[in-house]
Amino acid sequence: MPELPEVETICRSLRCHVEGKVIRDVEIHLPRLIKWPSPEDFRAILVDRRIRVLQRRAKYMLFYLTDGWVLVIHLRMTGRLYFRSGDTPADIAAKVVFHFNDGDALEYSDARTLGTLYLLRHNELERIYGLATLGPEPLSEQFTVGYLKDELAKRKGKLKMVLLDQRLIGGLGNIYVDESLARAGLHPERKANALSDEEIARLHASINAVIEKGIGSGGTTLRDYRDGEGNMGSFQEELCVYGREGEACPVCGSAIVKTTVAGRGTHYCPHCQRKPS
Repeated sequence: MPELPEVETICRSLRCHVEGKVIRDVEIHLPRLIKWPSPEDFRAILVDRRIRVLQRRAKYMLFYLTDGWVLVIHLRMTGRLYFRSGDTPADIAAKVVFHFNDGDALEYSDARTLGTLYLLRHNELERIYGLATLGPEPLSEQFTVGYLKDELAKRKGKLKMVLLDQRLIGGLGNIYVDESLARAGLHPERKANALSDEEIARLHASINAVIEKGIGSGGTTLRDYRDGEGNMGSFQEELCVYGREGEACPVCGSAIVKTTVAGRGTHYCPHCQRKPS
């Protein structure tokens, strides 16, 4: 958390506020969040750069700047990026603050301080391993039923674990994997290479549908997620299984079960998602 729908929502909420603006200064209150280059060079290079366009790749935010530089921000577990107008008090908890020449600012906070920030040339982005090895995203032309079938056939692991692999599908995380499996009627411990063609087609459709709905609802706010303007998402109101342990399945009424798969908390309906024998 945040996952693809949340990061997409943050990008959409920030574009109108930051695109075209010039960075006047950068405050770095937690230098270890800056992974490349050094915090000193990070600040020096960013000063007087204009943000040309803000894009997203899976869970990464990419700010394309003038002179070929790209600011990459990965929020990870608890990172937050939000716009602050010049007449609004600064957030004393912000770890990195980008000040614009018009008095506005972009603030980055992170309760667990697991996020990462990079500043690279556009032709050096492959230096970020997690970004360079991303698989196709849901809703993209590359993410086809045929692609999913071919990739699952290569993997013997449990379905939940395999779907969390960003090299297979970029942007999927714990919430949306659980929801995709629930809508597809597939148990999270099924072997990835044992699905039928019909099950793969169902899973592909479910992944796309869940991601599309998640984006349309502005993401899922369970604890502290907000978009770049401070607004909550609403997809938590449509969750079928995630975070609903002991509650009734919306399809059959059975109690939702929580277990652990690949070290991750996993929610499913024991009736709709039959456990493999």
